This record gives sequence, C-alpha cells and structure tokens, in this order.
Amino acid sequence: MNWQEVCDDPLLRNLPYKIELNEWGNIVMSPATSQHSFLQGLIQDALRRIREDGFFYKECPIQTSKGVKVADVAWASDEFVRMHGRKSPLQRAPELCVEVLSPSNSPQEMEEKRELYFARGAQEVWLCDEQGALRFYDCTGEIPASRLFPGINHIESEYLH
Repeated sequence: MNWQEVCDDPLLRNLPYKIELNEWGNIVMSPATSQHSFLQGLIQDALRRIREDGFFYKECPIQTSKGVKVADVAWASDEFVRMHGRKSPLQRAPELCVEVLSPSNSPQEMEEKRELYFARGAQEVWLCDEQGALRFYDCTGEIPASRLFPGINHIESEYLH
C-alpha cells in the first residue's frame, strides 16, 4: 500500500488512530488520545510565540527509507514551504520535527524516527513527554537547547498537571 492509497481509502478516514506506513507498505496505527492532541496544540502555540515566520504542520507525513512516518508537529521555513509545501507525503523533512511521546513508544522507536527524519533533512527533532518536558536533538545527538527556537525548554500549561 502507498501513502496516497491510505489517504484515499474511505475506511481509514475517520479512525481514531495515527496512521503510518512501515518499510513494507503495511499500515501501523497508534491510538490518539486527547492528551496527545492537547500537547500538539500547546507545542504549536509555544513555537508560534517564538517565531512568526515559516509554517506549522500537525500530523506531518514524511516519506522515509522505512515508509511514511508522521511527525506530530513540524515547523518549516518559508523557503521549505515554497519548495515542498503541500506534497503528500513530503519527500523531505521540515527543519523541525516533534514527536509527542505516548506510553507505547519505545526508546528504540524514537531513536529510529529521529534517524529517519535527519536522513530526510531535518535540522532538529524534539521529543515531548506527557508532562511537557522537551528533549532536543540534532544529527550529532542530544543537544542542551534548540537552535531553531531559542528560549524554549518546556511546554507549559495549567491544564497539564
């Protein structure tokens, strides 16, 4: 199965799951929770307060060497959007890809996703846990802070606790 077939299949449209494809074209589904969605919105709001340029994607499909992976939140520069903006899936990763962690995510899965996003051109990948704590990575490994969004270190909301 390819990504366009997944997008066009009426049986898959309203599933309460995040859908990705693995390297063999098989569908991989993860249950969506309101906490996960809530954190996606908080991340996007926090990023927008720091930078008004570029474009924010939620559930951003990226073609990788191991199928289509879907970053929970992504930020792309205006130049990236002009070059790749609405293709689906994107053949290149936006500059920033963020994954909101779920209890079902393993460290190995997140390490693989980071590597896949970097291989497709991401400059930073962030991991956000269920309490809003962020970990930042570039292609060399974990970094103390984001270079793309200086000053952000945690996602805050009175509704998280």
